[in-house]
Amino acid sequence: MNELSLLPVAEMCVVIFALIFLLKRLKQPYQIAYILAGILLGPYMLHIFSGPEQTAVVGEIGILLLMFFLGMEINVPGKQSHLVKPLIAQGTKMILGFGFALLIGSLKGWSIVDIIMLSVLFVFNSTAVVSEYLKRSGELHSDFGTTILNILITQDILLAPVLTLFQFLGNKEFHIIKIIVPLTLSLIIFLILKSLRNHKGHGLFTGKLINDEEDHDFQVFAGAAICLSFGVLAELNGLSGSVGSFIAGMIIGRLPAFSWLEHSLKPFKVFFVSLFFVSVGLRLDISYLKSNYAVVFGGTFFILFSNCVLSALVFRLLRYDWEESFYGGALLSQTGEFGILALTVGHSLHVIEEGLFKAGIAITALSLLLSTIWIGLLRGLTNRWRKSPLRNTGRILKQAGD
Repeated sequence: MNELSLLPVAEMCVVIFALIFLLKRLKQPYQIAYILAGILLGPYMLHIFSGPEQTAVVGEIGILLLMFFLGMEINVPGKQSHLVKPLIAQGTKMILGFGFALLIGSLKGWSIVDIIMLSVLFVFNSTAVVSEYLKRSGELHSDFGTTILNILITQDILLAPVLTLFQFLGNKEFHIIKIIVPLTLSLIIFLILKSLRNHKGHGLFTGKLINDEEDHDFQVFAGAAICLSFGVLAELNGLSGSVGSFIAGMIIGRLPAFSWLEHSLKPFKVFFVSLFFVSVGLRLDISYLKSNYAVVFGGTFFILFSNCVLSALVFRLLRYDWEESFYGGALLSQTGEFGILALTVGHSLHVIEEGLFKAGIAITALSLLLSTIWIGLLRGLTNRWRKSPLRNTGRILKQAGD
């Protein structure tokens, strides 16, 4: 075991367990523990994971499994009313976010790549953090919670076009095949999902071998083969392997014959998804953070505040009241795991320079760490405003005028 010995893995598990124990008492999501563990164990603090190849291995495994399980958990909205609001919300947010990034880029003299990177930080939020928060608050299955989750689903689907855009920017020569193949693959995926949605997967893969719930070895390796095979197919067709894993999860999640798969791989999901968030902490360059703390912390609070305001305006356009709008804005204020993946792909293709990549990773990590505090703060402020005599007086006067 040359690249990843047993001792660092054991130390990682001990540190994560200690942080989870602490954060459980503080009622904070475990993703914070994973990121903090990555920072503590990384090459800039305890040096337990000292080589960049270790970070790459952990990050790659974590991203692949995260995308696969997120794809499995996605529930494509069945009602038109549950589909229209998220599409309008995310479309409006994208327009406002890109317009805001373009305004800032014009004032600062940024390149189009820098503007796109800032837009990516606005577009993607953390499905893992937000869904966990809604689950703990008991709002996951409420009308408002359903709208939030469907907005996150819409963001998930937008990942493939963003990665394709970075791949296009990373190639100096234009090849029409690089556009045709991903578009063709996306069309095939759409047709498959449409078929699965119409038929609910009944009658597919109903053989005794597939439905043998006692054969756990078969189940685990069937799931791994499906996930990795789709990843390889995606890479061969010009997309990221993570997108292929995500697509595999979406398809498998719609087939009743594979309902056992998520249960069989659930322990692997917990472990490998935690590795993804650990890899976020491992990528955080502490020396860069020390020398550029004003930019990083200023950028983090700028993203949290501006993303919150933009999202609140979107919810207000959907006719939610101001309290719910700002609460929804707080939930969608951080930059999420898909933003990290987009930045990583852009950096690997030399579209994003090293300094900009480190700044983006640092801002994303800090926004994830501070997101629950930010949500709790704004939730408290909106609850106080809801109960304030001034607001109630204004509502009575408005009703009297009507």
